Amino acid sequence: MKTILDFSNPHQPESARLRHEFGQPLQHWAAHSAAEVPALLNAVQQAAEQGLWCVGWLAYEAATAFDPAYAGAVHAAQPGQPLAWFGAHQPPQALAACASENPSTPRDVHWQSPLTREQFNTSVARIHEAIAAGDCYQINYTTALQAAANGAGSESAQAWFARLQSAQPGGYAALIDSADMQVMSVSPELFFDWDGSQILTRPMKGTAARGATPEADAQAAQTLRSSAKERAENVMIVDLLRNDLSRIAVPHSVKVPQLFQLQALPAVWQMTSDVVAQTRAGLRLVDVFSALFPCGSITGAPKRQAMRLIHALEPGPRGVYCGALGVVRPGLVPGRIHATFNVPIRTVVQHDGQLRCGIGSGITASAQADGEWEEWQHKQVFAKSLSPR
Repeated sequence: MKTILDFSNPHQPESARLRHEFGQPLQHWAAHSAAEVPALLNAVQQAAEQGLWCVGWLAYEAATAFDPAYAGAVHAAQPGQPLAWFGAHQPPQALAACASENPSTPRDVHWQSPLTREQFNTSVARIHEAIAAGDCYQINYTTALQAAANGAGSESAQAWFARLQSAQPGGYAALIDSADMQVMSVSPELFFDWDGSQILTRPMKGTAARGATPEADAQAAQTLRSSAKERAENVMIVDLLRNDLSRIAVPHSVKVPQLFQLQALPAVWQMTSDVVAQTRAGLRLVDVFSALFPCGSITGAPKRQAMRLIHALEPGPRGVYCGALGVVRPGLVPGRIHATFNVPIRTVVQHDGQLRCGIGSGITASAQADGEWEEWQHKQVFAKSLSPR
């Protein structure tokens, strides 16, 4: 078992990355029911307060642990997978070595989508009907690409993770190996960074394909920056995050210091905004998750109604995809922790002989099926890096 953490510094992206490698955990926790998730998070916090580093994830379906209203808005957990898993490690002493290619790694991954173009068009039309009826403003609609893992195991996951990082560098990347399941995330999206006092969220909404030439690329960025549709998609989620943060924030401390920033990824431009707050004294990690999870950027708005429609449109659970993945470690202030989590998009999960990779986008009133379908094709380019060229 090997866990690799390679996270950007959310506050200073150009500074040194949080980059470490961990072996077998000293202990681990798995929650197989919603009732077990809060106790797991409390155990993780206690371990971090005692000096350990805890790395793990929560599945999207763990939402029911934080709000009973989500019970009818998410599917049952992915078969054979827990709702949450964390491993505890001694503080790392050295920078991680990069994962490397392994001759035993399967040479080809053939992704298949269970969603046809006709089904996609029908779902987008249904979302537009719900928006027109006033039921919601935006829905993050997704599907899961699938492929055979061909008997691959932990060593293959390490090599695949290296390929994914090469195709999608930077961001908040991690490989978490829980023996029978490997999660390979190269997500560019920050969920939250919380030092026990200050919290930062950075929702990512708004996408444009990169241009083939420097001139075309600059034009693509400018078009995204000035797009009324993409800006509206982004600000809807910013407002949702502001509301979620207000549940744990000191009154009047929720701010939006940056709006509509562009982030260059290999295949697409992405628009992000920052939402920050000072959190109330005495909060625990489970309180932060209760207020924020799942991240509004992968549900839509309003959150509960969006999740109900997602449940009706998507035939099965999302699993780790669209949940949360990150590290909880000792804070700089004694007695505090520091938690950093991504939104696990651009994430591949290997389990039970299969690979899964979610793809999705936010559908608004002005979204067109053709444009959204094309966006999905651009977003899944990273997953094709699992097959060597």
